[in-house]
Amino acid sequence: MGTYLSTPKTDKLSEDGENERVRYGLSSMQGWRATMEDAHAAQPDLDPITSFFGVYDGHGGKVVAKFCAKYLHHQVLKHEAYSTGDIETSVQKAFIRMDEMMRGQRGWRELSVLGDKLNKFTGVIEGLIWSPRGEASNKVDDWAFEEGPHSDFTGPTSGCTACVAIMRNNQLIVANAGDSRCVISRKGEAYNLSRDHKPGLEVERERILKAGGFIHAGRVNGSLNLTRAIGDMEFKQNKFLTPEKQIVTADPDVNTVELCDDDEFLVLACDGIWDCMSSQQLVDFIHEQLKSESKLSTICERVFDKCLAPSTSTGEGCDNMTMILVQFKNPIQPLSSVEEVDDDTLKSSTTESN
Repeated sequence: MGTYLSTPKTDKLSEDGENERVRYGLSSMQGWRATMEDAHAAQPDLDPITSFFGVYDGHGGKVVAKFCAKYLHHQVLKHEAYSTGDIETSVQKAFIRMDEMMRGQRGWRELSVLGDKLNKFTGVIEGLIWSPRGEASNKVDDWAFEEGPHSDFTGPTSGCTACVAIMRNNQLIVANAGDSRCVISRKGEAYNLSRDHKPGLEVERERILKAGGFIHAGRVNGSLNLTRAIGDMEFKQNKFLTPEKQIVTADPDVNTVELCDDDEFLVLACDGIWDCMSSQQLVDFIHEQLKSESKLSTICERVFDKCLAPSTSTGEGCDNMTMILVQFKNPIQPLSSVEEVDDDTLKSSTTESN
């Protein structure tokens, strides 16, 4: 639910960039919410041939989203599967690794660095002293165990969604946990590359019940309105189950598609956007804006202005808003013997990473 301000904060944090493969623009806005709990990462040059973009929508606090924005893409790079070209495995493991890294004294210390105000509800420190760029070091960090007063810290009870897109040549890998969403525009048609993880999905319901949880009023254990997230450690306490089988899991759906010259752009956005616009409505709006606007972050800002509610009476249009718009530079570099992905597969296919 969240607490609302008397007037919305409409200042926007925006950024644009490009390389030989993509152009991107992004923006974020606090809106009516009392705090800004979204974070994002834009790494167009994750390595010389790979681009990474991610949105992280926090709930119950902002630090888990900030932690992911700072560390998740580095964990993708570090996993041994990445060096063999298995990006799907490396990104799936990186999502799970976030929960592991936030435990213990080291986890407590790292979360504390991201803020300056102790939140008695989440048990971690929060605040404003954080920047989405330039925080993480590229040096190898093995995340060694640390002794200290918080060595038994089980991790934050706050959490975040995570939706990331990784592009290498004409291969696009999308990983998602939660209800943020990735959409691609192909010849003007919107195709969802991720699935919103909500309690109404049968596969989610089955896992929750098997793990000893329940669904009440459309919420997991009567409180959380999504079924996969990073953090939220209170839902991950069954020591007899793997991380993938917990009531709430950080295990993402991973979807891999082959890009073609019909693909124009992709959008990553938190549910503050999708609560107000369907995937096709957003794609149509972006196409209309591209006729007269070349600065992609400006288009993101206009989406926010369109979605922002005039009041908090309905709830829709009152959430934090974050969006990344990535435009492909044609011709897309082909891989040998690549076949075009079927449109129906793009619309509905996700590959479970269990």
